[in-house]
Amino acid sequence: MTTDAPRPRRRLLGNIWVNIALALALTGIIVAFIGQPSSGSMSPTLEPGDRLIVNRLAYVAADPAPGDIVVFRPDEAWGEKPAGGNWFTQALHWVGETTGIRPYVLVKRVIAGPGQTVECCDAQGRVLVDGEPLDEPYVVKDLPFVAGSLDCDSVPMSTRCFGPVTVPEESYFVLGDNRANSADSAYLCRGADAPDDSCWRWMTRDDVFGQAGAILWPIGRWGGP
Repeated sequence: MTTDAPRPRRRLLGNIWVNIALALALTGIIVAFIGQPSSGSMSPTLEPGDRLIVNRLAYVAADPAPGDIVVFRPDEAWGEKPAGGNWFTQALHWVGETTGIRPYVLVKRVIAGPGQTVECCDAQGRVLVDGEPLDEPYVVKDLPFVAGSLDCDSVPMSTRCFGPVTVPEESYFVLGDNRANSADSAYLCRGADAPDDSCWRWMTRDDVFGQAGAILWPIGRWGGP
């Protein structure tokens, strides 16, 4: 013999406003825990506040390729993790890190892989990989570079300049699309005639979390990066 659910509970679950509230709460949980946040370093491809679906299976049987937008866990060379703004944000960070649902990650674009040599710049201010200039239409805000007056041979040198450097094994050279505001692989080495090897920051193969997928939030920016 079965018994029906108590009528008050049935009425509550049948209330359209209760169901809307539950749907909104579920959306909030998905956005907070599943959608990884981006930052200004990838603008305009990704804008601050964008939350992304991350394909965690993309690199199970493949390696990141130049041009991929990747999500990775930074090691100590990338600096300290940002502190949460309030107790709720800190709690979300703690739960995400502990469960692995939403760890602290960075989002950057792969420029070169293991064994490749990367440097900047050629006479047009472009990044070179193995001596070949990259076509990077996604870079809108770059560091200043003026051939003949502010370039890699001028004094002072353009802060766009770096390298050359060869990417170590199991490592990747990554940059933000917003080069003028990106703490990336070359950030600490830019504008130096003979940078110390310790200034380079690598995304290692073990640190790769996944490939950036569709923008989940805000609704007005739904779609792929």
